[in-house]
Amino acid sequence: MLPATSKLCAAISYRHLRNMTGLRRQAAVAISQELSRLACHSPGASAWIHQVRRRSSLLSSRLEEKPFSEMEMSYIKQGEEALQKSLRILEDQDDWKTETVAGNGDKVLSKVLPGVGKVFRLEVVVDQPLDAVYGELVDNMEQMGDWNPNVKEVRILEKIGKDTVITHEKAAATPGNIVGPRDFVSVRCAKRRGSTCVLAGMSTTYGAMPEQEGFIRAENGPTCMVLRPLAGSPSQTRLTWLLSIDLKGWLPKTIINQVLSQTQVDFAKHLRQRLAQPVPVSC
Repeated sequence: MLPATSKLCAAISYRHLRNMTGLRRQAAVAISQELSRLACHSPGASAWIHQVRRRSSLLSSRLEEKPFSEMEMSYIKQGEEALQKSLRILEDQDDWKTETVAGNGDKVLSKVLPGVGKVFRLEVVVDQPLDAVYGELVDNMEQMGDWNPNVKEVRILEKIGKDTVITHEKAAATPGNIVGPRDFVSVRCAKRRGSTCVLAGMSTTYGAMPEQEGFIRAENGPTCMVLRPLAGSPSQTRLTWLLSIDLKGWLPKTIINQVLSQTQVDFAKHLRQRLAQPVPVSC
């Protein structure tokens, strides 16, 4: 039996066979059966057999997971692309120009990129630990309209795996209706690596959410927020927000630039107010 099991395991090591779920499941079952036989005939080997059997069981359970469809994989790749593009933009420290500096030190910078246009970069420090900021921006994403007046609604249309979501966002009209109601359909990707969190996104198409009456479908991305604990003060979080938006419609660039930079400053203020609220205790 053992030679046959070895051949089956060797077979699934080939790339063109690794994608054959049935063959992988057959291999996992064969491994489990062979381990049981060895455990009965070789009591001294029971410890390492238990460890291998445990890993084999985990493999079997993973094989039962539903594989991603071609469309889902496309969205996952879009999210990864938004993340990589955003980080490349932020890593380039050249040519950033200061748009505004608030009294509390919040700063908005901008630069013009070929093929992308003007992008804005918010740099702030929030007096809250990273997990609290991450939870509000990711776990409580759909509640953003409750505390940010510039957002009318955020709704998750679909979750794909543990890192990717498709969202529909409605932006509130600006005072005086200078910029009318806009909406966005976005793919978002959230990654945590050690003490750094990156929340990236870009516009996408989603068949179940066509253009809405009364809203201009704008486009965003690549865009991202990077969260890191402040050096020497883990109870504070440094937040960097890269914003890239095409609002569409007939709007002077001066108006667009003013609205977007002010949107970032307002966001920081409202986020602080939200995080300063006491957390409700459930009975």
